[in-house]
Amino acid sequence: MSGTATPTNSNEQAGEAVPASQRGSWTSFLKSIASFSGDLSSLTAPPFILSPTSLTEFPAYWCERPGLFAAIAGHKDDEERFLAVVRWFIATLKGQYTSRNEFMGSEKKPLNPVLGELFYGHWPDKDGRGRTTLVVEQVSHHPPITAYVIENKSKGLSLTGHNAQKTSFSSGAIIVKQIGHAILTIDLGGGKKEEVLITLPKLRIDGLWYGSPYIELWDKTNIQSSSGWSSVLEYKGKGYFSGKVHTVKATVSPPASFSVKHTIEGQWHTETKNTKTGKVFTDVTTPKEDVVVGPTEEMEEFESRKLWGLVSRGIREGDYEVASREKSKIENDQRQKRKDEAGAGTTWPLKHFTKNLTRPMNGSPVVQTSHLRRKIVTFIRTTLPLGLPRLPPYFAMIKVGGYIWFPA
Repeated sequence: MSGTATPTNSNEQAGEAVPASQRGSWTSFLKSIASFSGDLSSLTAPPFILSPTSLTEFPAYWCERPGLFAAIAGHKDDEERFLAVVRWFIATLKGQYTSRNEFMGSEKKPLNPVLGELFYGHWPDKDGRGRTTLVVEQVSHHPPITAYVIENKSKGLSLTGHNAQKTSFSSGAIIVKQIGHAILTIDLGGGKKEEVLITLPKLRIDGLWYGSPYIELWDKTNIQSSSGWSSVLEYKGKGYFSGKVHTVKATVSPPASFSVKHTIEGQWHTETKNTKTGKVFTDVTTPKEDVVVGPTEEMEEFESRKLWGLVSRGIREGDYEVASREKSKIENDQRQKRKDEAGAGTTWPLKHFTKNLTRPMNGSPVVQTSHLRRKIVTFIRTTLPLGLPRLPPYFAMIKVGGYIWFPA
């Protein structure tokens, strides 16, 4: 990202944040990613840079502030309800993109989920907000795709989405293109529903030279409601000579209009304000609420925390030899399973999600990606003027394995 600087200091040395015993492997890793021309996610990272958490747990970040999620349903006015969606979305960014830095000192590479990996959790009912549940499943391994659904049935809210990443190396940083999207469905009562389409930001991971990676968001994302309200969010980081880290500017426009009615600006990891009123729009400096997960001993074999338990323990305790050995066992077992399935002409049976499932969206059936692209464009243009310059490139966000994933 132009204008984003990697922190430099004349006294800092390459890999200074890397354990002394791991600096050789870190240097080799940097050389390999600098010369690699494919998707970097296929490379094996040194154990010390690994997170003890699987990617299947990441959808929980969507609801670390379950009160904001539930509050969306409390607004009867289209405009206020859409602003509540934007507020909730901005509030999710800190957990999704900076929490590992705060907890572990730097960004870590999450564990790559195995096909069929599962993660379940919930946020209990408090203060009348209702119980919110989370179901996550790794629905594809090549390419890696994680599908999830978050529901608060008492409030009539359901968030369904899928996510994958394509990574590359550029100008000393790892660039992550997030592929996928989320659809928030709001039950308005009387048989009416509102659907809100949410795209995902691009990531730039800097700090590699020192072994202390950190994430910055960049480019733009979109939030588009079937009510016609829309928002464009623009992300920037600190430049070489000016600016602040983790900045966001969100413009909110009414149906069928080029005008901007609300502008939200600030830093998504601390506080944003409505520029018109001067009032605080989001404040994520208050404690978050972790997802509640059942006891490990009661989990199924492929639930994340049971599957990766020994690997995670090795990483947390700094025993990278154990972490690497246990990780290899899981990966080798998966390779054998895929070979056995290929030989038998079978595929892994998914538990919670399916592909090629016809699903109504704004009254139109959705089957495969090509269908979805046409229907989403139709969906957007029913509320916005034809030829609108800001019409986002939805084909890019849904082109994941040729399918759209929904709960079975």
